[in-house]
Amino acid sequence: MIAVNNLTQQFGKRILFQDVNLKFTAGNCYGIIGANGAGKSTLMRILSGELTPTRGSVTQGPGERMSVLEQDHFKHDDDTVITTVLKGHTVLWDIMQEKDAIYAKTDFTDADGVRAAELEEKFAEMEGWNAESDAAALLSGLGIKEDKHYMYMRDLSGNEKVRVLLAKALFGNPDNLLLDEPTNDLDLDTVAWLEDYLSKFENTVLVVSHDRHFLDSVCTNTLDIDYNKMTLFAGNYSFWYESSQLALRQQQQQNKKAEEKRKELLEFIQRFSANVAKSKQTTSRKKMLEKLNIEEIQPSSRRYPGIIFTPQREPGNKILEVQGLSASVDGEVLFNDVNFAVEKGDKVAFLSRDPRAMTAFFEIINGNRKADSGSYDWGQTITTAYLPLDNSEFFNTDMNLVDWLCQWSSDSSEIYLKGFLGKMLFSGEEVLKKASVLSGGEKMRCMIARMMMKDANTLVLDSPTNHLDLESIQAFNNTLQSFKGNVLFASHDHEFIQTVATRIIELTPNGIIDKMMDYDDYITDDRVAAIRDRLYSQS
Repeated sequence: MIAVNNLTQQFGKRILFQDVNLKFTAGNCYGIIGANGAGKSTLMRILSGELTPTRGSVTQGPGERMSVLEQDHFKHDDDTVITTVLKGHTVLWDIMQEKDAIYAKTDFTDADGVRAAELEEKFAEMEGWNAESDAAALLSGLGIKEDKHYMYMRDLSGNEKVRVLLAKALFGNPDNLLLDEPTNDLDLDTVAWLEDYLSKFENTVLVVSHDRHFLDSVCTNTLDIDYNKMTLFAGNYSFWYESSQLALRQQQQQNKKAEEKRKELLEFIQRFSANVAKSKQTTSRKKMLEKLNIEEIQPSSRRYPGIIFTPQREPGNKILEVQGLSASVDGEVLFNDVNFAVEKGDKVAFLSRDPRAMTAFFEIINGNRKADSGSYDWGQTITTAYLPLDNSEFFNTDMNLVDWLCQWSSDSSEIYLKGFLGKMLFSGEEVLKKASVLSGGEKMRCMIARMMMKDANTLVLDSPTNHLDLESIQAFNNTLQSFKGNVLFASHDHEFIQTVATRIIELTPNGIIDKMMDYDDYITDDRVAAIRDRLYSQS
């Protein structure tokens, strides 16, 4: 349990939130949402004790232990992987250290014997003898193989460090668990493992994430930071989003009577509650909507970018044909003998256990890389717009955003260019920012503006949700669902794949799996799983 009393956070004249009184209780998972800069990570830092609030206090239940997902990836470089995880349970780790220090003494006294016995009793009560095996199980679940468990942290890749730090946060069944962007750098299988783990977690969890499927899968409640205050809703992210959109539509219909609005909201809640009961994606252990106050539902103050793709011409019947395509890196095969044809209207999600495979494939079909063998052929009517995984080379310039965007435009007028930047939420003096100083999310919005100007009928997207906030992801997702052309994409966002893809192609070192089905069906199909295991085991 975590209690927040009269909490206020202010930086200079800017108030993030004030007079917040909330209680987070065991058995619930709270998804914290809000626009960029609203104060999500600030709240997490206050709850963890890293930041002292301007006013107010945070308390835990008596004797409770809090665990936090650390953001410093270099802090444990001198520790082994297994040691790093064991340090996550600070009480147990301290007992282990004190116990080992006593036994290492050369002048062991009676008092030492008494103290060692006390420590051994506590150690046994905390199931300390199972600590290493429990830590190893967490690491394996998060994709860290056993041969790396006793390596030093400094010898791991950045992605592997993230997984170890997540295992450290989960280790020892903490009473209160704080997770800030826990799915970053995790593949889809590992995210699914974490969803399952947290759905069974019986204590208190607070999580910040841009992964909508993850929030829907694990959260029983949503804490919305908006209007400089915090509002706690029963329900997951999708319920919050749909209800806020309904409230916005109602606000825009000024002539609708109050009773009609209330009736519409109640009907919406009943429909959503029925859907939730049948959904595989939500936590079944909670009735999320029991305590909802209708009056609390209001439009969000968030701004959503205007992502609009308008194909200049309709694609013909031939979209893309791929024959015998293969690629490798340093002798390691990424994919081999890839053969397929994209049909008109296909929206294809590309998968692989090795994310380098999708990037290599996209780079090849966009002419930026040569294949080891094979060929590809675009139809004559096809125009493409490509969003690469690595966009750094586009921003090695001190040009302002108007001049930057002008490089790819046939119309150099400022009004035209500012129109696209405005759709991507760059307004006023922001359009004069230097391209070289943009954040990751701002760069992605600039790259999307560049794509929109092309009026392409086929979009090629390599991890399009990277660095984007929830509002941009939602807007991007919505427009791809209604896009009239073809989409070829790779993503780590479950919801993005499920709602956009009509076809799944998985690239393996020994061929492909090609299925006309949605993503949820694909990952639960036993026949697909058997084919996948066979193709990967041959390598």
